[in-house]
Amino acid sequence: MLTVVNEDSTTPSSGSLLDEIVREGARRMLAAVLEAEVNAYIAELADGRDDKGRRQVVRNGYHQPRQVTTAAGAVEVKAPRVNDKRVNQATGERKRFSSAILPPWCRKSPKIIEVLPLLYLYGLSSGDFVPALEQFLGSSAGLSPATVTRLTQQWQADHAAFMDRDLAEVDYVYVWADGIHLNIRLEEAKACVLVLIGVRADGSKELVALKDGYRESGESWADLMRDCARRGMRAPVLAVGDGALGFWKALAEVFPETREQRCWVHKTANVLDSLPKSAQPGAKKAIQDIYNAEDRDHAKAAVKTFTQLYGAKFPKAVKKITDDEAELLAFYDFPAQHWIHLRTTNPIESTFATVRLRTKVTRGAGSRTAALTMVFKLVESTQARWRAVNAPHLVARVRAGARFERGHLVERPEARAA
Repeated sequence: MLTVVNEDSTTPSSGSLLDEIVREGARRMLAAVLEAEVNAYIAELADGRDDKGRRQVVRNGYHQPRQVTTAAGAVEVKAPRVNDKRVNQATGERKRFSSAILPPWCRKSPKIIEVLPLLYLYGLSSGDFVPALEQFLGSSAGLSPATVTRLTQQWQADHAAFMDRDLAEVDYVYVWADGIHLNIRLEEAKACVLVLIGVRADGSKELVALKDGYRESGESWADLMRDCARRGMRAPVLAVGDGALGFWKALAEVFPETREQRCWVHKTANVLDSLPKSAQPGAKKAIQDIYNAEDRDHAKAAVKTFTQLYGAKFPKAVKKITDDEAELLAFYDFPAQHWIHLRTTNPIESTFATVRLRTKVTRGAGSRTAALTMVFKLVESTQARWRAVNAPHLVARVRAGARFERGHLVERPEARAA
């Protein structure tokens, strides 16, 4: 029975009393639904009788009490027991009642099973689960590091299934490509995880592929791209990435019709690194004038201005932009509402921030497999928060081959004549 006064006539603290009320309420409700489940099972089979006319399915007391860790804390459960005397004709074994609410093996609620790997993903070490959660949940049952390890092993199977899914029914119009390098505690070399994120025809963003590679090499990227093509992926209209030659070489091999867009964030950083610090603030403003221009013509004029200002003293810095001018300005051929999405790889970089935060806490993954599966689950968990691109209805127009000038849709000549 739940009491609100201790034996010494003192009242528990408000927090403890509230938790106790919640746990007691959860215990009583769970006991009630388990009783109802068993009663319904017995009532359904009440007509079953043996040769002597006795019922084959009857109540048989209770199982031994056990603690179940739930979102409300640790709840003691005393499940009702059923004596089922029926025999399975096919196997010759006795039939058994198994609760759909509380299976015999259950020691944690599904919500707790979901939360534990997420806490591990976001930086809590498996060895810290017991001291961190024991006070909150009221019990340390089911919180051992081994439990978390078993749960995370499922991630490898999830990733394998993800990388083997059929892509023929999905159309990615835009894609962003980038790689993240992670420390591996047991190895000297860093792991490189290659990530491909796409925009579907409805404007929503989605993880396309995630695979470990070797230093973002062309062959590593080509292997990933060929695998996507093998599973039915259609060539994207535009691919966005940094200046790493590996990805562009692979793209030209697998999807030669896809247009290229260089990331302005990476390009800006590369240009500024080749300039003295005194010249960097002005150069950064001049570069921003290029990719923030109102259309391609104004952007080209801004490139000429940048060349005039810095070409004489810093030709190498200017060359970094003029050599890739066509790829840097490709986004101007698409809807103006999409420019902010297409001129950088920010959709991937913002996701990588979560990954870097996790690896900073744990000082790197323990193995390459652990690094790969960790990045996969982190990206998968953040995917639900990705917002669609602006003007998502125009993505299908881009796939259909519609032409855009100054960011606006150009009507067909026959439509204008009409």
